Formats: sequence, structure tokens, C-alpha cells
Amino acid sequence: MPVSPDVTGFFDPVTSTVTYLVADLVSRDAAIIDSVLDYEASSGRTSTQSADALLAEVAARGLKVAWILETHAHADHLTAAPYLKAKLGAPVGIGANIIAVQRHFGDVFNIAATLAPGGRDFDRLFAADEALSIGGISGRVMATPGHTPACVSYLFGNAAFVGDTLFMPDYGTARCDFPGGDAATLYRSIRRILALDPATRVFVGHDYAPGGRAHAWETTVRAQNEANVHVRQGISEAEFVTMRTARDATLGLPALILPSVQVNIRAGQLPPAESNGVAYLKIPLNAM
Repeated sequence: MPVSPDVTGFFDPVTSTVTYLVADLVSRDAAIIDSVLDYEASSGRTSTQSADALLAEVAARGLKVAWILETHAHADHLTAAPYLKAKLGAPVGIGANIIAVQRHFGDVFNIAATLAPGGRDFDRLFAADEALSIGGISGRVMATPGHTPACVSYLFGNAAFVGDTLFMPDYGTARCDFPGGDAATLYRSIRRILALDPATRVFVGHDYAPGGRAHAWETTVRAQNEANVHVRQGISEAEFVTMRTARDATLGLPALILPSVQVNIRAGQLPPAESNGVAYLKIPLNAM
């Protein structure tokens, strides 16, 4: 039987994001998945309250963070990866197809010249099915594109961290209308996840608590196959693509997409300060 890692979820109510601290309690090695840098859009202020809560937990439990991982370049929150890296010394990893996302949004924000060639803003670009471990818990990186071309899921022991690819069964699946997104590709990615052992624990990247239920972020492959409102067993690829395309056409852009994407494609690095000592984010007009 696969080893079961210790998993602690940190829910950010502002962006409905769940950050995970995943640990091997024997070696005390750990990974952080999809961290959040607090950002107040009305003032342009950033803070590290969420990241500091993670760091306090790491210190209190005597953990050694081996990886800071991103499931994709998020469009709904800024990552705290550089801050955590500075505090912990751990490398930042993401799927290798981030280069395609950088290429597109580098042009949108006119920052392509500031991006390191070959995705080297990140410390590690993971290939599909690349092995990855936390202490004695072996795992691998699953390429799960569709929401974006660079989406990956991390499988450690009996736990899968799927980012935005899947949500809780009563909320369904990720949107596919971002550049490079594709509903048929997402369907096939999800089917690979749902082909895992039915007892595999599934940890989602967000929870929006439909119907006012309590927030939750852990489910199983079995539960997804039986009850996911978009991709449960018996729903065909054609049915999914029709549903997803129609649903995406009704969605507005995420509130923080403009600040988030231009920061997250640079592995979370904020723009350099200008001559007055202030850093500025860009707002492209009529480009999205």
C-alpha cells in the first residue's frame, strides 16, 4: 500500500485557495504546494501573513521543507514562493510547460525581455511523470493540462494534489478558457487522475463552498468518479466539452488575474522598484 503523507491545508478566505504542507513524519521532510502572498487590490499592498502561518507550522513541527511547488501559474492569487524560498532555502518547482504560458503572457504584459530564458525564473521544471519524493515518500509529477498548458498534479504516496484541475465533487472542474486551455485536454487529464487507485486521497486547490456548506478540500478518487457533477463516470468527453464550453462563456475573469499572472509567471518575483523606489504592476488596457 502507498505511504500516506501527513497533510495540513491552509485555507485563504480571500481567494478560496488551499495551500498544502505535505510531510513525511519519519524523515521530517516536507513540501509546500500552492502558497499565497496576501494582496489587497484596493491599495496595492502585499503582506506575508499567510506565508508566516506556514512558516510557524514548519518551525513548530520541526520540519525541513525540501520543495516549494506550484501546480500552475495561478490567475487568482499571488504566490509567496520567493518569500518562502528566502526563509527556507528550498527550490521552487513547476511543470515544464510554464514556458508556453510565459511566452503568451510575457507578450501581453510586455515583460518577455525580463523573463529568464528557458523558464529559469523557476529552480526546477518538471517533466511529465518525473519522479519526486518527500523524504521516504515517493511520488511523481503528473502532467494534467487543460486549465492551462502548464498544469501538473503532484502524487505523493496515496495523496494527489490536483491544483485547479478538479474541485470537490459538488463543484466540478476547472475552467478552460484561458490561453492554451482546452476542455477536451482537461477531460483526458482528469481521466488519468480518476484512473488512480479509488482510495487515493485527492486534495483540491480551491473550494467555493457551493450551497453554503462548510469549506472542504479533501476527497477521494472514488468519490470523484461517483459524484463529480462534471466528470463522474458515464459522462463522455463530448458531453463534458459541450458543458464546459457553455459554462466558461458565462464566466468573468478572476478578480486578481492581472496582478497574479504577471507575478506568477516570474515564480512570484515582484517587479523591480523604479527610480523612486516603488515597484509597479502593469494593467494592460483592452488586451484581455
